[in-house]
Amino acid sequence: MDIRPRLREQRIETPSWAYGNSGTRFKVFAQPGVPRDPYEKLADAAQVHRFTGIAPSVALHIPWDKVDDYADLRRHADGLGLSIGAINANVFQDDDYKLGSVANPDPRVRRKALDHLLECVDIMDATGSDTLKLWFADGTNYPGQDDIRARQDRLAEALESVYARLGDGQRFLLEYKLFEPAFYTTDVPDWGTAYAHCLRLGPKAQVVVDTGHHAPGTNIEFIVAFLLREGKLGGFDFNSRFYADDDLMVGAADPFQLFRIMYEVAEEPGIAFMLDQCHNLEPKIPGQIRSVMNVQEATAKALLVDKNALKSAQEAGDVLAANAVLMDAYNTDVRPLLADLRREAGLDPDPMAAYAKSGYFQEISATRVGGAQAGWGA
Repeated sequence: MDIRPRLREQRIETPSWAYGNSGTRFKVFAQPGVPRDPYEKLADAAQVHRFTGIAPSVALHIPWDKVDDYADLRRHADGLGLSIGAINANVFQDDDYKLGSVANPDPRVRRKALDHLLECVDIMDATGSDTLKLWFADGTNYPGQDDIRARQDRLAEALESVYARLGDGQRFLLEYKLFEPAFYTTDVPDWGTAYAHCLRLGPKAQVVVDTGHHAPGTNIEFIVAFLLREGKLGGFDFNSRFYADDDLMVGAADPFQLFRIMYEVAEEPGIAFMLDQCHNLEPKIPGQIRSVMNVQEATAKALLVDKNALKSAQEAGDVLAANAVLMDAYNTDVRPLLADLRREAGLDPDPMAAYAKSGYFQEISATRVGGAQAGWGA
């Protein structure tokens, strides 16, 4: 089977925050050449697309990427061969959000949070983005701290207001997370909660699956398959869960899990493939390049699965034969195929080596002097 047409069509979105300084909960680690504003973040993202050929959009995080003129930022992206992707709201880094944002018991705080979410839709209009991504750190630390059902009512009310503001061709993706910062109750802790809220609202509300936001041993591909069946899977935030904040490179520790996920979704239309990572130890741009390549490789292997043979084995109840079909695809070395595709597209077959030879890192390290480096929370 010829899987090359599918691979040529694949697009993976990188996040602006991946190019800034980041770290653990104990320290943020600075690196040379880090961007000082959203324009320089886009310039770095353009390097990832330059060497991979499949990363033409960049997600923004507001207010980390706040600018005076979003139309100008969009023009800057256009000039770099990029587009603005998902707009990510931030309702977790303000003193007012100590007890939550849209689920806060204080109506003034809830209004403030909702105004920010609506501002993000305005930014979507100005940048040409079609996706708003919502993650809430809302939750409680102690029994009795707040009314659990009332918090769900407040959350639902805010989501309804955002949904009503969306224009034609726009949608929001609701993210869930097992915990953080609260572990007694989290207001959107799992896919079922996110799904229930989105189902109630309509087709412009979908669930985003962050591959790092699950308890150990969770079968993520089942969640993916279920949401696909219901028409409620909007996209992925790809990373790896071996920090508490899930920011390691996707597929780095468990590439077989990534393959299993991609088998469920590789041929489905309209699914957003997004990276959600902060590179704490490794260099920023190579970390993104490698992550894009990891998703590419998992996709290629997933597309190689012989579905006819798999279906025959499944219908015959032949457990070992069915498993062997998947394993044959997973054990195939797809790197030569992907290298050939890059050559056909006029790219270097080895993106990591090509970036290292480009001199871009040395250039930005020498020229990005002065000013405040972008980082987590900035």
